[in-house]
Amino acid sequence: MTKVLIADDSIAVRKVAERLLTEAGFGVTLAANGEEALAYLAKETPDVVVSDVIMPDKSGYEVCTFVRGQRALANTPVLLISGIVNDEVTKQAESCHADGVLKKPFQGTSLKDRVLELLAKRQNIATSVAKTVETVIEPIEPIQDLGVIGNELEAHRQAVTQVTSLEEELRIERDRVTYSTQRVMELKEQLGRVKELESLLASEREQSAQLKKQLAEVDNIAIQMQELESLLKVEREQTAEAKMQASLAKSLGGRVRELEAALQAERQAAKQLVEQMTEMEEAATRFQQVSQQLVQEQERTRNLTQRVTETAPASQKAHEFEALLQMERERNSLLAKRMTETEQEAELATKRFEEMARKLGEIAGLASQLGSGKRRP
Repeated sequence: MTKVLIADDSIAVRKVAERLLTEAGFGVTLAANGEEALAYLAKETPDVVVSDVIMPDKSGYEVCTFVRGQRALANTPVLLISGIVNDEVTKQAESCHADGVLKKPFQGTSLKDRVLELLAKRQNIATSVAKTVETVIEPIEPIQDLGVIGNELEAHRQAVTQVTSLEEELRIERDRVTYSTQRVMELKEQLGRVKELESLLASEREQSAQLKKQLAEVDNIAIQMQELESLLKVEREQTAEAKMQASLAKSLGGRVRELEAALQAERQAAKQLVEQMTEMEEAATRFQQVSQQLVQEQERTRNLTQRVTETAPASQKAHEFEALLQMERERNSLLAKRMTETEQEAELATKRFEEMARKLGEIAGLASQLGSGKRRP
């Protein structure tokens, strides 16, 4: 039974390939990665090797290079499979002497057809070599001469020696080609890594530029935040001052209302004082009238006294005179009392006027402070 080795790190691909080739009558061996494939090839000789291009440890190119470097496996067909088939994959497949590249996922019987095609090609090559050997080797005719036989044997020995030497040189050349191929593959991998590193470096530089730009934006935002904090601090100070002024204005408003109430009360008191002053003026007028009447009465008293003295007896005149004198004294005492009360009321009214003037001055000062506080904000 024809043996086929399938090496792929995807279990789904391995299962599909195994089913397709098993249905075609092939014996299938599965390898999960390149290392397992190389370990199998070191012990066994499959008829066809099917290997994925990209695997975690050893790539399909390295598996193909290993096959071509082994004398027992050198003529084994190697079919590479890949999800992407482009010029780069094709060139690397040719450099490692692979027999072809098949794209994944497999379409219909494409995998089976390619494996059969490679086996047929290998069979045709073997048949062609056998026919060439048959045409080259002529039938040995009966040997008539021992000398001729000796010469032919010697020529044959030389030919065998040359063939052995050529085979050795060919082996050495194959080893060199294998080493060179491996070296090229390593260099290509290194080149791919360098390209990846260059791409990563460009990406890092771009990210660094973006980070620098973002850092500059953050610095600008920080500066704006500081400016806004300064403005906010000024606004808070102004707000605190405005609140203090509003509180002062409120307290002044309350004080003004109190003073207005006091002023209203003082006005009422002043009105009462004016009325009292009017009454006092009337009392003073009456006092003057009473004084004038007193003077007149005293004049009359003198006249009466004189008349009594002239017309009546002395004792009667004395009693009348004493009665009139007592009446005058009582009138004088009443008038003196009224004058004292009037003077006290006048003095009290003067004090109340002074107190009212002082309070009016306080009210004017508070009103001035309130006006300056409102103009300041």
